[in-house]
Amino acid sequence: MKNLIVLAAALCLPAGASAAPKASAAKKIYEVKTVLVAPYSGVITPAAAEFFAGAVDKVNAPGGADLLVFELDTPGGLDSSMREIIKKLLASKKPVAVYVSPAGARAASAGVFISMASPLVGMAPGTNIGAAHPVMIGGGLPGMPGGKEGKEEKKKDPMEDKVLNDASAYMKSITQKSGRNVEWAVKAVTKSASIPAEEAVKAGVADFVAADLAEFFAKADGRAAGDFGSFKCAAPAVEYFRQTRRQKFLATITDPNIAMILMSLGAAGLFIELYNPGLILPGVVGAVALVLAFYSFQTLSASFAGVALILLGFVFFIAEIKVVSYGLLTLAGAASVLLGGLMLFSQPSLGGLAVSFPMLVTTVVGLIAVVAAVAFVALRAQLRRVVTGIESIAGQRGLAKTALNPKGTVLVAGELWEAESVSGEIAAGAGVVVDSVDGFRVKVRAA
Repeated sequence: MKNLIVLAAALCLPAGASAAPKASAAKKIYEVKTVLVAPYSGVITPAAAEFFAGAVDKVNAPGGADLLVFELDTPGGLDSSMREIIKKLLASKKPVAVYVSPAGARAASAGVFISMASPLVGMAPGTNIGAAHPVMIGGGLPGMPGGKEGKEEKKKDPMEDKVLNDASAYMKSITQKSGRNVEWAVKAVTKSASIPAEEAVKAGVADFVAADLAEFFAKADGRAAGDFGSFKCAAPAVEYFRQTRRQKFLATITDPNIAMILMSLGAAGLFIELYNPGLILPGVVGAVALVLAFYSFQTLSASFAGVALILLGFVFFIAEIKVVSYGLLTLAGAASVLLGGLMLFSQPSLGGLAVSFPMLVTTVVGLIAVVAAVAFVALRAQLRRVVTGIESIAGQRGLAKTALNPKGTVLVAGELWEAESVSGEIAAGAGVVVDSVDGFRVKVRAA
């Protein structure tokens, strides 16, 4: 009786209503004959987003490779740049894999989001992934969090809660799409969870551990890749897509520490040029360095207040050269630059972007040294003895041509001068020393 019921139920089902679709999906094969490998190591900035987008566009162009593999090593970067990259990855008509390599590399912060958006993730031995908690760049001094470590203080910061909740939801959505460990991914955002390669595979965060690209392709062969089906890529042809010189240059200068160095070099060049106009080279180098620094700050969404404080500090430094303040203007300039650097960035990031405190201190000390050196040279120039004009004869020796009682005539530097004695009567023919010059008359004393 039971067998008859089962048979009847089976006959009532439409042919291929349940098992057939799953079987066809499992049999779908995505053959990979060519692979485009795009190595990227560094912070995720607009220059990085441009590089990632270029690689995705090249794969999706007519005649492009069957698979794109990003060799990734990043400490994180800007949230806006990371989202641009993920949108390109998700919109790609061909699969985009992530390979965290070489050994010792990491996919941290923004790198976690990029990895979770990929249908295939491999990691080299000795690599790690995680720590995607969004932070406010330049939030404060090392070891001085400003009391934001406690849970109560964090609840009082609605901006930080807003950024955290948004990042968590974004991570959850892309992880659900790629079918990875949603629970761990959310912890990477909320708890800064981070794990090594082997644990990432066990936790369902990465697909496998591969020592090199050959092993990466061997282990990817036969593995399911989302809607693309199962990979067939035992030994594909490999082509590399690398950053252009322009992208490398922009990636270098869009680093907060490099931007601070450029700004300090620019300020130092302008200090020297203002002190000694006409040298040209210091002024040109300084102007170019400042323009590059401002470009970097604009790209990284630097705080206007921070930039303004740094510029105010430079004004104080320049004033120190012109005004005798006994170091007060220099101290004010140093404090202004230091505070400006600490509050330079106000936008949330996903790690990897910050002006390091040691670099900031080094920059301020360097600027103080330059200002002190220029001020010292300026002071020496002011105290230097005059060597041209009438005033240059002060201190020179001469001869009394007539008796000075107290006025008379003296011979100094081969010329006759009306003179007045400041040391009593001087006999004719006696030696004299010019004490000072008053118009065209000199005041002398007995030698």
